[in-house]
Amino acid sequence: MKEIRKDWTKTEVAQIYHTPLLELIFRAAEIHKKYHIQNEIQVCTLLSIKTGGCPEDCAYCPQAARYHTGVAAHKLMEIEEVLAAARKAKEAGSTRFCMGAAWREVRNNTDFEKVLEMVKEVHAMGMEVCCTLGMLTEDQARKLKEAGLSAYNHNLDTSEEHYTNIITTRTYQHRLETLKHVRNAGISVCSGGIIGLGETDEDRIAMLHTLATLPEHPESVPINALVPVQGTPLEHQPLVDTFEMVRMIATARILMPKSIVRLSAGRIRMSIEAQALCFMAGANSIFAGDKLLTTPNPNYIDDQKMFAILGLVPKKPFKESTVEKITNQKVNEM
Repeated sequence: MKEIRKDWTKTEVAQIYHTPLLELIFRAAEIHKKYHIQNEIQVCTLLSIKTGGCPEDCAYCPQAARYHTGVAAHKLMEIEEVLAAARKAKEAGSTRFCMGAAWREVRNNTDFEKVLEMVKEVHAMGMEVCCTLGMLTEDQARKLKEAGLSAYNHNLDTSEEHYTNIITTRTYQHRLETLKHVRNAGISVCSGGIIGLGETDEDRIAMLHTLATLPEHPESVPINALVPVQGTPLEHQPLVDTFEMVRMIATARILMPKSIVRLSAGRIRMSIEAQALCFMAGANSIFAGDKLLTTPNPNYIDDQKMFAILGLVPKKPFKESTVEKITNQKVNEM
């Protein structure tokens, strides 16, 4: 059976998703081993370069200006502050540096020019550079590519059907258009979602189906568990169960074999044993550092201990093309 497919049906995705958990993990682990170096984890650092004051109404987000979450609005950080944070992240073992700004969309102004300079300088350090800045035009995506941007994050968050229950200030189509602009500019796509937003299994299946049937699979697929924040509409949502995360990661791995699947928000509440199950199911990237934008995350020391216990090693930057060539050769020889 051909594994790299972009023609999955929702029925097929549902069948995979509802596979008994241990069987699902085993199948995902086999596919993961075939397409990736099994114990290699991409370590990323995410920095909020412009915090709070966002005009959108994403129901999970503490940075939305309309919610009272205690997150103070700050202007865009200075370039040297960002570069100092990137150097620190690199020294701690991160190979991808991600910069997030609480904007609805990128505007062609001096702030965008500063971001372009940040991208150039971080790229010059030998790190992969990722940004998440909201909606982009194709011209803005091209400028980011020229500055040295490796990847752009723009999550679908949930299914198209559930989307309007979570966000009303932009449409699902806006999300897909930004992903198209990123892809057309030759930038790697980073797009996944959040579970725990009050969605159903059918919503989770639909979101994975959308990602897995894009013209090209996202190179990176973050799977987030909601971290409920007081003051947001979703503050009372129950915490996501570990096995729900494992099921999502395993299904994503099977549907998108070559993609990096990132164990993202919600990791702070997971034991090493729970994280190990996620890695076994096909996760091969994490965010390092004490914060993911404004939410808590395990610290570097704890992650280093976990890597030592599980025998994990950090993935080197700009290695994808080499790994892909080796993988394709292995697959063709079978």
